[in-house]
Amino acid sequence: MLAVIDYGAGNLHSVLHALHHLGTPNIRVVRHGHELRDAEKIILPGVGAFGAGMEALHKQDLIKPLLAAIYMGKPYLGICLGMQFLFEYSHELGNHKGLGVIPGRVAMFPKHMGLKVPHMGWNQLRIKQPSPLLEGIDGNSYAYFVHSYYCEPTREEDVLATVDYGITFTAVVAHSNVYGVQFHPEKSQTTGLQILKNFLYRIEGASV
Repeated sequence: MLAVIDYGAGNLHSVLHALHHLGTPNIRVVRHGHELRDAEKIILPGVGAFGAGMEALHKQDLIKPLLAAIYMGKPYLGICLGMQFLFEYSHELGNHKGLGVIPGRVAMFPKHMGLKVPHMGWNQLRIKQPSPLLEGIDGNSYAYFVHSYYCEPTREEDVLATVDYGITFTAVVAHSNVYGVQFHPEKSQTTGLQILKNFLYRIEGASV
């Protein structure tokens, strides 16, 4: 069973539409922690503020079951805020603790550079290392972004791809069975559908 987590603020409709387009069998929208027990893979789409999102996950008793599933080796894909949740903490509107699965933090784009924030639009992916998640994705691939904060992983080996937007920031991360994409694959046309397809059919479980 593929669990797609609904904490009340994710871009659920578009993600589900993309998954159905790929012919994905046995999808279940999950709103409470106990529903993750039967999950074989997990997708967490997210939009909005980091702190409010983590609070919603707590209220729906999703934090402990989600971490348990991840540490059991079940493949996880975080989309946008769902990727940011993986990190230790975020500076968005204060300091907020994340899941802490990937060492690092979530920071705001530098104000002194005059960048338009939120970062919104198509950007070219710079592949840093091969991964089953990026099978069929090359240096000519573009993805669609909408975000005001970006992830700063502590370990370079966790970075699969970057993007240039005034600064170079992390677009795709991976650590064992845990993956995250800062962009929206459900809005990234062929590139995004390929990444979702790779997660569904090429990614196997492993212990974190």
